[in-house]
Amino acid sequence: MRKTLLAEFGVRPGCEEHVAELVRDYCRHVREEPGNLAFEVYTKQSDPLAYWIFEVYADEAAFQAHLAAPYGSLFNAELRQSITEKESVLTFLSPLDATQWGGDS
Repeated sequence: MRKTLLAEFGVRPGCEEHVAELVRDYCRHVREEPGNLAFEVYTKQSDPLAYWIFEVYADEAAFQAHLAAPYGSLFNAELRQSITEKESVLTFLSPLDATQWGGDS
């Protein structure tokens, strides 16, 4: 079963360029992971300091491999210094049964 999540964080004023560079570099690494199916970075139109990252991994094993990647801990250590939260807020998502809503599964 796929592992899907939303990571959210707010950027401290003055850290915009640094965070954008960190996220761009991290994004390149994550998208190269064999089990990564999606890594999409967004900011809110009404608040460009609010980041939302939508992530999808093939399964739990792929997600665990992602967490174990050496560049991940480096990214998070750098990011913590520039965001308003203690760390990214993770929300794990579950798919709805599309057949209940008139779609295909």
